[in-house]
Amino acid sequence: MSLTKLKSSSSIEEIVSVINRDGGVILENFLDANTTQQINEELVHQLNAIPDGEDDYFAGTRTRRMSRLFSRLPQMPQIALHPTYLQVAKTILQKPLLAWSGSKRIEIKPDIQVGVTQAIQIWPGQKAQPLHRDDTVWMWQHPIYGREARVQIMFAVTDFTEANGATKVIPGSHLWDDERAPLESETVAAEMKAGDALIWIGSTYHGGGANVSDETRIGLSMAYDLAFLRQEENHYLSLSSEQIQKFPDELKALLGWNMSSTFVGFVEQSGKMINPIEILSNPKFSISGISN
Repeated sequence: MSLTKLKSSSSIEEIVSVINRDGGVILENFLDANTTQQINEELVHQLNAIPDGEDDYFAGTRTRRMSRLFSRLPQMPQIALHPTYLQVAKTILQKPLLAWSGSKRIEIKPDIQVGVTQAIQIWPGQKAQPLHRDDTVWMWQHPIYGREARVQIMFAVTDFTEANGATKVIPGSHLWDDERAPLESETVAAEMKAGDALIWIGSTYHGGGANVSDETRIGLSMAYDLAFLRQEENHYLSLSSEQIQKFPDELKALLGWNMSSTFVGFVEQSGKMINPIEILSNPKFSISGISN
């Protein structure tokens, strides 16, 4: 079995249908060649200053990983607000819940947020990463009876080939229970051209492939998660107030500066529950963020 490839212009319904069936899908030409090249140049420059990992088991010793991408990469809003990716994430994650509030039966739709960002550069000689599910960070149980926790993207900054460490995916593994172990023999390589993107869900087994080539491969990963879960990456300390205020309100909310429909994330001010986005507009508000 191989991963289905669709055009980025395919309908949201078709893309979501494939993800629900296989656990993931590849979208061709997710970003244009010029934007992809700009991202490549930005990341190569910055990854040169990042040391190799020191974890021989998971993170890799021939792999460089860099997060805080909204403070480091000008093109991140284009990925986060890409209408196809954003709408796919909303469609999968924002399943409504019917709940009682006194005598009223109300429908509540969960919000989503940016969970984690990471640029990943795999060098020749890196061994394959252990196969895993990303929703393990919240100890999600499987099979999923309620809702998925995460919709993730791996954008191919360079070509992804099986030889240079393309992400390995087990199609259909999102339907397994927690007793079944993933096997390397069950994986397929998410081979992509630079500019393509793999979208998968948190319950799908996957992992970085072994790089047996003589070239590096660079991928850019980002996840949308249910907003009532703790973010895997702390964006509040990663961005300065000046950087945050340059983003549109939609992106501010997706990064966590938001009060959900169930009031999660509110800030109390003068006895009222205030949306954090309102606090950002205060000229006295300031966060220095972490320097690069």
